[in-house]
Amino acid sequence: MTETRLRDDLEPSAAEAIVTGRHSDPFSILGMHASEDGRRLYVRTFAPHVETVSLTDKAGKSALPMEKIHPDGLFSLVLDRREPFEYRLKLGSGSHTWLADDPYRFGSILGDMDVYLMAEGRHQKLYERLGSHPTTVGGVEGVYFGVWAPNAKRVSVVGDFNGWDGRRHVMRLRQEIGVWEIFIPGISKGLYYKYEIIGAHGNLLPLKMDPLAFATEVPPDTSSVVHGLIDYDWDDAAWMAERSGANDRAAPVSIYEVHLGSWRRGDGNTYLNYDELADELIPYAKSLGFTHIELLPISEHPFSGSWGYQPIGLYAPTSRFGTPEGFARFVEKAHQEGIGVIIDWVPAHFPTDQHGLGNFDGTALYEHADPREGFHKDWNTLIYNLGRNEVANFLEANGLFWVDRYHVDGLRVDAVASMLYRDYSRGNDWVPNKYGGRENLESIDFLRSLNERIAERDDGAFTAAEESTAFPQVSRPVKDGGLGFNFKWNMGWMHDTLHYMQEEPVHRRWHHDSITFGLHYAFSEDFILPLSHDEVVHGKGSLINKMPGDRWQKFANLRAYYAFMWTHPGKKLLFMGGEFAQEKEWNHDQSLDWHLLVDPMHQGIQDLIRDLNTLYKTTSALHERDCDPDGFEWIDAADSQSSVFAFVRYAADRSPVVVVLNFTPVVRSNYRIGFPAGGRWREAMNTDSSVYGGSNVGNSGAVIVEEQAYHGRPFSCELTLPPLGALIFVPH
Repeated sequence: MTETRLRDDLEPSAAEAIVTGRHSDPFSILGMHASEDGRRLYVRTFAPHVETVSLTDKAGKSALPMEKIHPDGLFSLVLDRREPFEYRLKLGSGSHTWLADDPYRFGSILGDMDVYLMAEGRHQKLYERLGSHPTTVGGVEGVYFGVWAPNAKRVSVVGDFNGWDGRRHVMRLRQEIGVWEIFIPGISKGLYYKYEIIGAHGNLLPLKMDPLAFATEVPPDTSSVVHGLIDYDWDDAAWMAERSGANDRAAPVSIYEVHLGSWRRGDGNTYLNYDELADELIPYAKSLGFTHIELLPISEHPFSGSWGYQPIGLYAPTSRFGTPEGFARFVEKAHQEGIGVIIDWVPAHFPTDQHGLGNFDGTALYEHADPREGFHKDWNTLIYNLGRNEVANFLEANGLFWVDRYHVDGLRVDAVASMLYRDYSRGNDWVPNKYGGRENLESIDFLRSLNERIAERDDGAFTAAEESTAFPQVSRPVKDGGLGFNFKWNMGWMHDTLHYMQEEPVHRRWHHDSITFGLHYAFSEDFILPLSHDEVVHGKGSLINKMPGDRWQKFANLRAYYAFMWTHPGKKLLFMGGEFAQEKEWNHDQSLDWHLLVDPMHQGIQDLIRDLNTLYKTTSALHERDCDPDGFEWIDAADSQSSVFAFVRYAADRSPVVVVLNFTPVVRSNYRIGFPAGGRWREAMNTDSSVYGGSNVGNSGAVIVEEQAYHGRPFSCELTLPPLGALIFVPH
């Protein structure tokens, strides 16, 4: 390759801007460009780390030396040639030379449809275009980077591959959508990187983690890791084809809530990785009869003490437990064992860590600028500005990402109440909506849109709201005016019944309505009954230690309470440790106290949970109409003096189950209960059985119901009610 060499007439100010990393559009200077008259070509590269640069053809031959036109490493070559061509650079330092492709010779990667959908805030697969993606462009392997930062003066990719020098790989701005992009040839998966941003006011910001990073360093380190979307050959087709039935409102849904970092630890108190958890946790949950595992947030988060509820890397499974592929294997293993996987998902707020989303491009980009709208005083976190289309798109695409790329079966949406109300925990310091009201209209629109997008997939994935207020129709379809969630956590049931159980039995007669009140609204939503992690932290103690009385009574109370929960209308959720009566308050820094299972009382609780789950799954009356008022009927809700409750559950075919609970430590003999039908009824469950650690008071496994009217029914039976016990009867 021989050419006539000409002098570069680049303005000194432009050259200075390039070498100082202050040029906002280096693609207009660097790379190959035709002159205005089209008679010559300019080739420029910024290479501060080398001594010499030559221009070569694609094969790396016919090198032409380039001139250093700035002492800090700006090289140039002007060719008396009209037609652009593919080229490479031969770089030299001392006696060492090597070939490299110039990132500034590659064009834009984003397509017209991507730009259109991003501008509209409707790109449901945003994660396919933003973030870092190992790819091949024009036969050259490298990594494409894309990030939204519309108000930045300059954005660069920095990492080990360029000495963390923000001048080296300044990105191209797609002004129509505020996205910066670059293809960097010659780098690959596994490299650490961040974004170096000169903000809207010209100041250099702290290095930022990629909002759409698919993998990260292990905290407390904070770099993003080049990974790309997982390319995983899923082997869970059987589950995926049937999961609509497993997640249905008429299905038996019993959820085991788990914090992966403290369910069980390895030697030296180390974390188990995703594969070890798959091998141990999934068979355990299956052996106890749970239908689903719900994971506290697994999106990357800087502070382990937040349990994942203050995430920054929403698109990255936390590296604490391994790789993204490791998490995929965990989900796949669960599905192969017939277990659904739900993840806690946090679109309500994010932490203020400098490497995160806050002040991302030098402005309040993801958050509200006004702290009355954009800052949570309770949690010291920032609130997403869901009135901005791009932010709503970022979060909606993230919810779809977990369902699409990781096959998760459900999203339990955290802190929905804080999203619905502008005055949430703010006293008088809040900004009304455009109509002067307290409802957060933008958040409501976002939640409805997300739920519609998941529903229209029609593949059985579902959403559940942690929502603690009386906001109407949370679990009703959007087309009917609802928020579109499939389920809502029944926080009222949890608070009322735990309050009742913590009362000494002698005082429970005065709190009878704490048990009965929940049935007044039990079918206003499609509910999940949660005994979650929130009830065993922050000084609240464990479930077993909430129970009054001596040790025997504590266990008896808990057994009766669990039986009440599993027979009450609504799906079930129990936090880890509750299934064997963990005695200490949950500590996220250590394993559960598995050694307790050598104690028959603790083993009895675990056996009870297994049997309750089995009964729940195999008895249609206990699950088919969990969300239907025709599935429940009080037999006797008025015996406050004895603290006894009796009710019947019905399946869709009206087959019944009768439940009787005695919440006092008194054996009640010859206690007559009305039944919906006569004949022999099997005592399918007695929580006072010695198998569970009880005193074995009961009805010898079965009763004969006679034709004698009682409780407004033509049939009845005299029962022996065990102390602090629950009885469950099914027709024999």
